[in-house]
Amino acid sequence: MHILTVFSHPVRDSYPGAVMDAFHEPFSDVGASIDLLDLHREGFDPRFTVQDHAHFWGGPVPQDIPEAHRRVEAADRLAFVFPVYWWSMPAMMKGWVERVFTGGWAYQYGTGVADRGKAPLDALLPSIPTTLIGVGGSTRRTYERYGYDEAMRTQLDVGVFAYCGITDVESYLIYDVEGDHNAAIREDGLDRAQAIGRRFASGARQPRDAKVEHLSARGVL
Repeated sequence: MHILTVFSHPVRDSYPGAVMDAFHEPFSDVGASIDLLDLHREGFDPRFTVQDHAHFWGGPVPQDIPEAHRRVEAADRLAFVFPVYWWSMPAMMKGWVERVFTGGWAYQYGTGVADRGKAPLDALLPSIPTTLIGVGGSTRRTYERYGYDEAMRTQLDVGVFAYCGITDVESYLIYDVEGDHNAAIREDGLDRAQAIGRRFASGARQPRDAKVEHLSARGVL
């Protein structure tokens, strides 16, 4: 088993970093290989440049993107670990998705650029088991009261990953982690991250279909 984990936090030894380490423990226990893509440490440029725009309209792939494609293609598990900023993933990670999930590789309309807006979507990525772990400062009650949790699943699980063919997605939030008074909650969060990793690394894990689950819950399937 080989997992690619995309991590976005400017401080590696932060609490989100500890969550990621706890999540990885079961993979190390079963001898899986782990490719850690630490966006800050690797100096990834999240800006959608003139070259990215040109590629969107049929030009060549920017020179720093094929290596990211190869790292995704080499994985049979994907994970994204991040602090929640403004009810979504950080700009650095969002920029990684915007630049790496390119047309002709992650998705395509018809035969290519000329068919965009006219032909049906083809999702091109295989449904690699994927998990998202967001670390939030607000309480579960806040997320549920305003629907932030559901909005994140709609935007990310369905709107990004299932859109590109990765329907086997599961996402989690670890809530209310800020401040010394929440030290016990942070410890529980590490235990939860380890449990998530244990289930995700298990050979007995059953695939999911986030898109079908989402549409069924909305009664539009």
